[in-house]
Amino acid sequence: MMNADWNFSGEIVEKFDNHILKSVPMYKEGHDLVCRLSDFFLSNDSVCYEIGCSTGSLTLQLAEHNRKKNIKFIGVEIEQDMVDFANKKVLEYNEIDIICDNILSMNLDKADMIVSYYTIQFIKPRERQLIFDKIYESLNWGGAFVLFEKVRGPDARFQDIFTALYNDYKLEQGFSKEDIFDKTRSLKGVLEPFSTQGNLDLLQRAGFKDVVSIMKYVCFEGFLAIK
Repeated sequence: MMNADWNFSGEIVEKFDNHILKSVPMYKEGHDLVCRLSDFFLSNDSVCYEIGCSTGSLTLQLAEHNRKKNIKFIGVEIEQDMVDFANKKVLEYNEIDIICDNILSMNLDKADMIVSYYTIQFIKPRERQLIFDKIYESLNWGGAFVLFEKVRGPDARFQDIFTALYNDYKLEQGFSKEDIFDKTRSLKGVLEPFSTQGNLDLLQRAGFKDVVSIMKYVCFEGFLAIK
């Protein structure tokens, strides 16, 4: 990997699912939790979006979990290679659409649930409030925004602790010191996490008043925001 050159296309696509399972603590458990949360918000004729759906794994799992209901699932992904890979997974699912688009430039149908699973952290900070505002406006009253993000520590001491613990985790997952260093260099200017409070501020400015943390492991956190 080169300096500040990480991307989600090309060779990474086929390896992505295995790589991310090793890289993000409780990644699979987070998918399961999102599906269980959908029981409270999705019903017949609901629309559910996943923003930054990558290979479509979570969108597919949500559709499987809600197979007995008449729900439309729409995965939005900006990388065409990811979209092509995801569409091969969901060929047999008429209720799933995987589309290549930028969330800011597309029209969203009114939805009962919108999911962003470790996506916003890769979007330019100047665009994040616009995205949160659009999500809020697109949700039906009582609808849910489920947000999972890598988060920074609230100050330098906590951030140092978070970084050390996460590096230990990656070493235990089989990544070498060189892998960790190279990945860190490649993500410069690409991965820009906000703190827990920074994400809460984005949600609150968008209009969300009911927000709770639903999962937390060191520097990885899930939030549930209800309109």
